[in-house]
Amino acid sequence: MDTQPDLKTLARQIFLRTLDAIDVRCVMLSRLRRDHDGGESRLMFPGRDKGPQHSVSLERPPVVIAVGKAAATMAQAMSEILEGNVRSGLVVAPGIPEHRLPDFRYLAGGHPYPTEGSLQGARAALELVSGLDAEDRVIFLISGGGSAIFEQPLDPAVTLHDLVEFNKLLVTGGLPIEQINVLRKHVSAVKGGRLAVRAHPALQLTIFISDVPEGLDSMVASGPTFPDTSTVAECYSLAESAGLIAKLPAGIGRRFEQRTLHETPKPGDARFSRSLYCRLLSNRDAVEAARIAAEDAGFTAAIYQGEWDIDFREAARAQSAALDELASRHRGHPVCLVAGGEVISPVTGSGAGGRNQAFALYAAQLIAGRNRTVLSAGTDGRDGNSPASGAVADGTTIERAKRLGLDRECALAASDAYTFFKTVGDALETGYTGNNVRDVRVWLAS
Repeated sequence: MDTQPDLKTLARQIFLRTLDAIDVRCVMLSRLRRDHDGGESRLMFPGRDKGPQHSVSLERPPVVIAVGKAAATMAQAMSEILEGNVRSGLVVAPGIPEHRLPDFRYLAGGHPYPTEGSLQGARAALELVSGLDAEDRVIFLISGGGSAIFEQPLDPAVTLHDLVEFNKLLVTGGLPIEQINVLRKHVSAVKGGRLAVRAHPALQLTIFISDVPEGLDSMVASGPTFPDTSTVAECYSLAESAGLIAKLPAGIGRRFEQRTLHETPKPGDARFSRSLYCRLLSNRDAVEAARIAAEDAGFTAAIYQGEWDIDFREAARAQSAALDELASRHRGHPVCLVAGGEVISPVTGSGAGGRNQAFALYAAQLIAGRNRTVLSAGTDGRDGNSPASGAVADGTTIERAKRLGLDRECALAASDAYTFFKTVGDALETGYTGNNVRDVRVWLAS
């Protein structure tokens, strides 16, 4: 780089290029195909970690059920791959797209909390897969956000209000997503493998986009089609250790107090014997795409090797130190550190924002007065309860904010990082992306 770079602009460009690289439709069309070889129609899909291709016979047109933030895009791409050869379809997404497929029913579920549409979507899916036989085929297209977008209580006495209060308690309490979803699974009629059990004995293929830590695939959308390794005993222990029992809405809390939760279907259950799985995208893909984009922009780039899913302040301090170390090893050359995952950021006030903007705001003080930039954003385009996907901060952010009468500590305490960044002009608003593979953080130094 011959001139002093505008690091904030470069950070934004790297993030936007990352979103382009993980475009759901493009990835599906490149990795999946319908094969007519020998007169038999088969859907070809990749194995784990770029392993050999697998396939599923399409002797009958499949039922296609898409759930989550990427549901509409995934359904559209799958219809293209299948050349419209779908028996019936259902899309349960945060919103209903303008263009709809002719053989699909569309329902809008709620996020971050379930709505009546979430309940309608789950009921429609259960009805659609009930009564299928061994010759039938079901393709499930699952993406993050499905835990709220798609829901039906296992106990009919649990109300929508109970579900909303339950989810609010979980998502604002500082628990990691895997623990949140353990609790969600055990009160749901569709999570924790129960949707797949209803579809048995049909041949089932789940194509999913992961928004959870690596190795926890059954936690995506709380695992409606995966066997569940978590237990009711784990539920009780989590709820007690987090001090949730007394705070749970009555309809759900009663089950925890009386210890009457029902166990979820487990690995080895014969009803999963005809279930196949394909992970289409994960956070690892986004982080690698960001690294490549940074290198193309002229940076020496590295992926952060420390813990990702920890308190946002601890993560920011550790990553800032790692950036300094990277810069010291490559003096005289611009460097980029990329991290992913989802930091933990409990809600402590009534302001607007989410974990990414809280992370960027805390990190802004760590890089104040230095030629450093940090960007933290969600790949779904939404950060907490704000319209932003995240924020970008540099060495001038704190000083510029002070001149505008803004206080960093007050904003953090009020969970109001969005107002802070919107005012200083550093909120990152990409719009809803129709994807969700967790968060990406880009640290730059020159």
